[in-house]
Amino acid sequence: MEVTDIRIKRVEGGGKLKAYVTVTFDDCFVVHNIKVIEGRTATFIAMPSRRTRNGEYKDVAHPIKADFREKLQADILSMYERMGEREEISMADEAPQAGV
Repeated sequence: MEVTDIRIKRVEGGGKLKAYVTVTFDDCFVVHNIKVIEGRTATFIAMPSRRTRNGEYKDVAHPIKADFREKLQADILSMYERMGEREEISMADEAPQAGV
């Protein structure tokens, strides 16, 4: 399974939540609302989740294998770091232009 698009939208407000991410796999499956979180020691991603009746949060979608999660996190955080001051970024923004 290949990541074919990553779209990141910065969140304003100065809290721990820094951005929302949408990831497309194989140009045919999309996962919305992955979060970029600034932790105490590192920035990390949090998969989309919902609150259960007993107050716990459960992931709606998540990688099963640790190596895939690590790659996905590395890809997202790499693009997040390249955003600079932009409000939004996608892999299409990063693709080389034809004839250049």
